[in-house]
Amino acid sequence: MRQALEIGSLVAFAYFALLNTTYLVFTWVAWRDVTRYRRARSYAAVEEAFASPLTPPISVIVPAFNEEAGIVESVRSLLALRYPEFEVIVVNDGSTDRTLGKLSEAFELLPVRKALRNTIVTARVRAAYASRRHHELWVLDKENGGKADALNAGINAARYPYFCVLDSDAVLEEDALLHVAKPMLDDPELVAATGAIVRIVNGSRIDHGRVREAGLPKSWLATVQVVEYFRAFLVGRIGWSRMRSLLIISGAFGLFRRNLVEAAGGFSTRTITEDLELVVRLHGYLRARGEDYRIAFVPDPVAWTEAPEDLGTLRRQRSRWQKGLAETLWQHRRMASNPRYGPVGLVAFPYFVVFELLGPFVELLAYAIVIASAALGVLSFGFLLAFFAASVLVGFFLSLSALALEEFSFRRYVRSRELGRLLVAAIVENLGYRQLLALWRTLALVDLARGRRGWGDMPRRGLGYAAGEPSGGR
Repeated sequence: MRQALEIGSLVAFAYFALLNTTYLVFTWVAWRDVTRYRRARSYAAVEEAFASPLTPPISVIVPAFNEEAGIVESVRSLLALRYPEFEVIVVNDGSTDRTLGKLSEAFELLPVRKALRNTIVTARVRAAYASRRHHELWVLDKENGGKADALNAGINAARYPYFCVLDSDAVLEEDALLHVAKPMLDDPELVAATGAIVRIVNGSRIDHGRVREAGLPKSWLATVQVVEYFRAFLVGRIGWSRMRSLLIISGAFGLFRRNLVEAAGGFSTRTITEDLELVVRLHGYLRARGEDYRIAFVPDPVAWTEAPEDLGTLRRQRSRWQKGLAETLWQHRRMASNPRYGPVGLVAFPYFVVFELLGPFVELLAYAIVIASAALGVLSFGFLLAFFAASVLVGFFLSLSALALEEFSFRRYVRSRELGRLLVAAIVENLGYRQLLALWRTLALVDLARGRRGWGDMPRRGLGYAAGEPSGGR
């Protein structure tokens, strides 16, 4: 028994050491890349791209199901984007509330006959509408088929060679589309897709579809997620992008070459995280064809979205993400440790299996083993300190590094009291919050094994609330 606990404790220490070493490397890469990005941005020809008649147009696709609370504000923000030529396609996916009615009233919709390709099979589109006031706005009304099905309907309706997918509760910054498209404009034959950072809007002041002043949520639960998002986007996704192994482009804000997505079969309706599954499938599709390509992360363009402020909504969200991760990795298991798929198969896929899929269970088991070993006097005090450093203190350092990177590079939160609140949130993230997420994600895998795939309701307050006023989640 004693020997088993010692071995288990050593394995637990090695797990946290390897995980956090990976993120330490990614943090170094992120600092270097963001510093270079900030310098290069001064010379980037963004304004020239805005003025050029050669800049390719983009179709912006927004799936909507029961989004009456915030859909009008979201569409207004999109119509005000700075981009030479684009269209906005809102897909009403069989909403049972007044989503379609709100859009009709706000934008004076008129029924039209719109040509739709049948490249990707979707649920029946009942009607198409155009705006009397905004010629670039289209609305499709279709039978309910889920988010992936709604996105596919939008792709079938899209006129332009690139399409951008957005959550209906997201608000883009004015130049976001220009910046996220920049890698594609620079090398259209190489770049297959780009993603950008998602920030939490709770507590910010929104006016006419724009975030006029960034602010932190009053809710501590949402504030901790602000720090978590910094780490995930500014560190994790920059690191994987640098390795050409980025597996996730957030469905809240991503840009794709339409012909590639159509050739790969569109968004899958067989998983509850269609954004993750599509990117993994694109990697597999392009690698199998032997094509040189890049799926890139751009750290600056921002989509603002609501975050859950209650434990029930947060649990449902994270359970959904974990179930979707498991489904995607299982569907594409042939890529695991397969040299044919390069660093995606040899590095990213094993990492996501070990540290993202199985990691929550391993983490909880590690805590249990070390606590039991300490209670029985199996471990020395020095080992306990080393384990605490590897499992908690390094995580706290990584969160602080992500915060420092945000402040050094983009500095959205300028008040000293907000920085103090974020520092406290960085501690809470590593002492309590992360462990709670590990429990929920482990239980999500148990649910999935028992055949429970449900998403659950994700109530939203909407994007028109005042600064600091609580929202219902995303």
